[in-house]
Amino acid sequence: MRTNNTTTHYLKQFFKPILISITWIPVIITFNNHVCFVARIDGRSMEPTLKSGDWVFLWKWNCTDINAYKRNDVILFKAPLNSKKVYCKRIKGLQYDSVIPKNINNTTSTDAKKLVHIPRNHIWCEGDNVFHSIDSNTYGPVSTGLCVGKVTKIIWPLSRFGTDLYESQGRTNVLYKK
Repeated sequence: MRTNNTTTHYLKQFFKPILISITWIPVIITFNNHVCFVARIDGRSMEPTLKSGDWVFLWKWNCTDINAYKRNDVILFKAPLNSKKVYCKRIKGLQYDSVIPKNINNTTSTDAKKLVHIPRNHIWCEGDNVFHSIDSNTYGPVSTGLCVGKVTKIIWPLSRFGTDLYESQGRTNVLYKK
């Protein structure tokens, strides 16, 4: 009788932490999918602000709401032409803005025929590294429904922890002003 009680006690001590851990798995998954996440940057399109291999903190709460964004925010979004790819770019224009896209020679034209008017719930995104970026100049305005989240901090490497994401802003003459 004594061994049965002891065995039960040890089984409870063994399984209790496991059961507690298992109950937290849905909470962690929900948190990562809807609140925040840590993402790795791939590619050179956001240099010098973000370098390939940087790890960033990504805020995902309300990420599809147009009101969650402002010009010059750095975001991650699913590629409009391939939803398996995720791009990191800077917001240069918001809904109802008119933007001047760069042409093939990386110059801009204020010709009214070439202006792009950003529709409702869309944004204009460009990489800081103008010469090495596939962005809205290639595929047009991006629906906020494709947004994954807003980059808030660089967290790795530690030497770049907390670097100002607004220090370099890529092409400056994007918005059309009458």
